[in-house]
Amino acid sequence: MAPTLAELLDGARLVALPLATRFRGIDTREAMLLRGPEGWSEFSPFPAYPDAEAATWLAGAISYGWHPAPPALRESIPVNATLPAVGPERVDEVLARFPGARTVKVKVAERGQRLADDVARVRATRAFLGAEGRIRIDANGAWNVDEAERAAHELAPFDLEYLEQPCATVPELAELRARLHDWDLPVAADESVRKASDPLEVARAGAADLLVLKAQPLGGVAAALRIANEAGLPVVVSSALDTSVGLAMGAALAAALPELDFDCGLGTAALLAADVTSEPLLPRDGAIRVGRVEPDEDLLERYAAPPERAAWWRERLTRSFGYLSPE
Repeated sequence: MAPTLAELLDGARLVALPLATRFRGIDTREAMLLRGPEGWSEFSPFPAYPDAEAATWLAGAISYGWHPAPPALRESIPVNATLPAVGPERVDEVLARFPGARTVKVKVAERGQRLADDVARVRATRAFLGAEGRIRIDANGAWNVDEAERAAHELAPFDLEYLEQPCATVPELAELRARLHDWDLPVAADESVRKASDPLEVARAGAADLLVLKAQPLGGVAAALRIANEAGLPVVVSSALDTSVGLAMGAALAAALPELDFDCGLGTAALLAADVTSEPLLPRDGAIRVGRVEPDEDLLERYAAPPERAAWWRERLTRSFGYLSPE
């Protein structure tokens, strides 16, 4: 069962949620919520993404709203804290928003910052966590191979769990992984999976030790599960700064995986200053619950985006829908 364009647009609600901390250059997160027969779903590709890429996010939103979620193998999902590229003096303040989390993903390689800024942020994170906590870093593909290798050397004293998308391309990841072969420092692929025409290329090339999977950008829970099964690598399920509706989609993916060896990046409701539900999927004792989220009408109204933005998103959804093949 696939919805028509009119069915998608009918009742679609656009929200603009303020962030508690600036993240990847934005202070407000826009998201379009869609109501399907299975419940609410979310369409929220970042505005800069082209329509063809946004269409995959729309396919993910349709899949979650119009089809049942796969059987859940667990009732809660352990999550990591996500630390934006803040100064070291703000690390404790941000990480306090993730109670019980014993893993932190630290954003690095921020435009306009230096490696020394990354080192200071990671050092402060290690001090906050203590020796037992786990630290992973995410460069969003911003380094070349030499820069990534240098960063790995500089950050080695802080006992990293893995490097997430340190370089942009699959060949670069493969070369870096070869250079780090004796380091016992795994490489994780994110953009090389969700932005690739062939999401399995990185696994076939031996360019990653694990995959970071996001349900909406990969076309939905079922599509992401297929990738996980075919890749044969450990998986971390993550989010794209979603509302709690979108995080519930990610939790459905994490709950359906046969094995879940890593804390997941699904605690990012903690980075929002507002959400679409009075019971947001905030980390509790280092985990979030599994289950669909029902938005509150008063919050949808309070955080409704301006009419011109709602019109922009409706036009974008219409263009993205044109890329989808009829089922």
